[in-house]
Amino acid sequence: MNSELIDQLSGSLGANGLPYTIPIHPNLVHLTIGLFIIAMTFDIVGVLFPFEKWVFKFLAITVERDNLFDVGWYNMLAASIITFFTVGAGFYEMLLATPPADMKSAWGLQAMETMIWHGVGGVFLLALIVGMTIWRGWQRFVWGKQEYKQTDREVQWIYLLAGIAIMFILYVHGTLGAQMATEFGIHNTADNLLRSHQDLNTTLK
Repeated sequence: MNSELIDQLSGSLGANGLPYTIPIHPNLVHLTIGLFIIAMTFDIVGVLFPFEKWVFKFLAITVERDNLFDVGWYNMLAASIITFFTVGAGFYEMLLATPPADMKSAWGLQAMETMIWHGVGGVFLLALIVGMTIWRGWQRFVWGKQEYKQTDREVQWIYLLAGIAIMFILYVHGTLGAQMATEFGIHNTADNLLRSHQDLNTTLK
């Protein structure tokens, strides 16, 4: 956003350029990523359960295949819900960003390019995660209940492969976000204080 417009709010913004001490978006991002990875991991373990059953017995862990799929479903559902807040907070904080215009990231992108790609990527990932949740729900409540189904496996292999592909996209997208904070100093308290020539030892006490 135009720095002059940001200056109009300067009285209510902290050293990190936000009206609150800790940025919300990065925390929600890690919650989204964690929930999605847990969902996919438990579904993968559930699919491979017949081969791993002896491991659980050896470790004296009482677990049923349905329990693993339950964790996969509820974490995917939670990831889908949380991601709406993650993307919303991200766009709000991006509107308050005033990154330097004369820098490039390790990927050769300027701040605005990085922010645009990160914003578009966030919406794209939201759509993918919601789509995965709908697909997961169909497998749980429709495909898993069909009479002709010959196995108690609740998810399809192609669903797992799609989830792994999305995890790679999350990695790339997360790297863009990390570059915004570390290389451009967006909403980075220490970076903003240094750019304004303030003493960190005094200000952050």
